[in-house]
Amino acid sequence: MRLLVIRTSAMGDVALTLPALRAVMNRYPEAEIVMLTRQSFAPFFNSTGRLTVFGADLNKRHSGFEGIIRLFIDLSATGRFDHVIDLHDVLRSKILRFLFLLNGVPVSVIDKGRGAKRELLSGKNRMPLKHTVERYIDTFSKAGFPADPVPGPWLMPADDPLKISGLPENAPGIISIGVAPYAKHPLKMWPEKYMRDLLSMISGKFNVRFFFFGGKEEAVQLESLASEFSGSLNTAGKLDLASEILLMSRLDLMIAMDSSNMHMASLTGIKVISIWGATDPLTGFGAWEQPDQFSISIPFSELTCRPCTVFGKGECRRGDLACMNHLTPEVVFNKMEALFDNISRDKGNPKVY
Repeated sequence: MRLLVIRTSAMGDVALTLPALRAVMNRYPEAEIVMLTRQSFAPFFNSTGRLTVFGADLNKRHSGFEGIIRLFIDLSATGRFDHVIDLHDVLRSKILRFLFLLNGVPVSVIDKGRGAKRELLSGKNRMPLKHTVERYIDTFSKAGFPADPVPGPWLMPADDPLKISGLPENAPGIISIGVAPYAKHPLKMWPEKYMRDLLSMISGKFNVRFFFFGGKEEAVQLESLASEFSGSLNTAGKLDLASEILLMSRLDLMIAMDSSNMHMASLTGIKVISIWGATDPLTGFGAWEQPDQFSISIPFSELTCRPCTVFGKGECRRGDLACMNHLTPEVVFNKMEALFDNISRDKGNPKVY
């Protein structure tokens, strides 16, 4: 049985396919999966057996309508598919799956629950929606491949991991903390001063080392932030994706916004504290398999306008970004302190006051 699975963006959504893919491959050892995504995301699947990544060149060869036709031809040249599973459901994937349908290949498409998400944003419903991973698994079930989630980690380093200078090797007494202070959209970003103050509170009480994560465009800001904390390492622009995965898997904890770094860290199986503003885990995009109390935000009862967006796009309707600006470092630290105490005891780390 040969399956074509489609998900080309965004980075966090592609990473979230891993629990579903591992569930299916665990249940169906005879299944061969071809994952259609961007080549830059291939390291997500380096340790996933019986899965082949087809890296689409969406900027050149596979760009535009003619590019989609070429993509169909290129995929078909790899061999016959028994089923196409569209986990994206955007214009490109709609056209591509239609071409496969014309050639007699059955197709199953994700139900993104758009109506339920609109009701949540309008305040009509505050019940948690299905997680994206569950929606992916449901799509495989519709295709005739029901499977149960398997325990993590789901995102693992390659068999021959790269050697990284400064990589923590479970240093005794030192808590290794990843920090990803930025996100794609302003509505998902905590003020930088708040993050700086939070890290000062943490480093003032615990023996820690910070590892900063972000995109190349954030490298200068992250370097400045890292320079304020002794022994910190800024990874932005210095590590490739495979090395970032390896580094994250060695951390004790990640502190992140609602971002791809949050998803990547949670999928490696480490603890993840996520800070939320205009978006919310209720929409189905929370850090996979993390306890609810690890997602920190202002309660709906205190700020009824949130969440106001699913993906973080747009502008604050109030004009003051209260969901982020009113969430102070002290509040976040107080909610995190017990977790740090537990990690500290596990590592035999004497507190520093």
